[in-house]
Amino acid sequence: MKQPTRSIVVMCTAALVGGTGGAVIASEAVGDHTRTVTEAAAPSQVVNQNVADTGSSAALTAGQIYAQSRDAVAYITATTSGSGSATRQGLGGSGNDPYGGSGTDPYGSGGQGGSSSAGTATGSGFVVSSDGYVVTNAHVIDGADSVKVKVGDGDTLPAKVVGVDQSTDIALLKVSAPKALSALTLGESDDVQVGDATFAIGNPYGLDRTLTTGVVSALHRSIESPNGYAINGVLQTDAAINPGNSGGPLLNAEGRVIGVNSQIATSSTSSSGESGGNVGIGFAVPSDTVTRVVKQLRATGTAKHAYLGVSTADPTAGGDDGVGATVAAVTSSGPAGDAGLRAGDVITKIGDTAVTNAEVMGTAVDAHQPGEQVEVTYTRGGDTRTAKVTLGTRPATATSSDTRPTAP
Repeated sequence: MKQPTRSIVVMCTAALVGGTGGAVIASEAVGDHTRTVTEAAAPSQVVNQNVADTGSSAALTAGQIYAQSRDAVAYITATTSGSGSATRQGLGGSGNDPYGGSGTDPYGSGGQGGSSSAGTATGSGFVVSSDGYVVTNAHVIDGADSVKVKVGDGDTLPAKVVGVDQSTDIALLKVSAPKALSALTLGESDDVQVGDATFAIGNPYGLDRTLTTGVVSALHRSIESPNGYAINGVLQTDAAINPGNSGGPLLNAEGRVIGVNSQIATSSTSSSGESGGNVGIGFAVPSDTVTRVVKQLRATGTAKHAYLGVSTADPTAGGDDGVGATVAAVTSSGPAGDAGLRAGDVITKIGDTAVTNAEVMGTAVDAHQPGEQVEVTYTRGGDTRTAKVTLGTRPATATSSDTRPTAP
């Protein structure tokens, strides 16, 4: 019997102009894991005005959470004309790219394919401030000529794209509403524990503001971002999320946002590689990352991330006691290379943070800003060494040495 293939799906839906209806964006089978990299931005707080009342810290029922949150959840519609540089991948493309591009890269960097067709993609989002700022996934609006947002039961309004961060798959939109909007509060994903209740609200397959429930299945997952880097600290949940849920909130039992639903794993046994349905494995960008990125996008329209310039993997069992992050490759003329690190070194500490594996290392780099100097502790040939590394600014897209298999 053929074994199922695990795939990662980016959860937006698309309807081709002149077609016969909606079409789910296809996914790429990526084996048993995804590539990983880093995020970094200044710690910050997003100010939420007129937020939906989350009450006390006591757990709420699913019905209570839905009642207080639904009016802050948005239906996102992104339209492309199919001409010029604004062409959106995934509208009419082919191949194994979840956006519909012709390449085999899961985020479509391999080519445009048939993406010149005009079309409309839909997804989810949520209001983070009463004056009209809305968070969604970058891939939902990627390449769109126009974006429209319908918040709660309100009218559909044109939206301005304030900023997009491909490295975290987060976009910030702004709508001018006739009155103050209800907004959700961004919680602290660092406080989340496995087993905590989760509540997802979004628009799967265009079904407006659907609520599903589950638990936090795992912490510290890594998923690949649209520009090839990794999003670290990702939350895994078994709450049912499907195409169309992209950009919607993952809430905790207090009704606070702990993540932005972004990808799902599916299984497929078809020879064509077509993805199956939801199998109870969903991934959400953690709210702590969202908070940092949204503050930058709101202030400048862009987000910058610290860059070490290495790709790393977990050490093999027995080597270095299985602790640390083994350097698989060093980017030429990158910060780590300039400081003397080389392939085969095992990084055990970034500043004051102990590095137990590659994902922890990526998160540690994320906590710093470009231009900061950090002390990197590593082992080489059994000797412990340190190097002062001045972190750079992450390039717009990951290089080959940044994507094997993680690239802080």
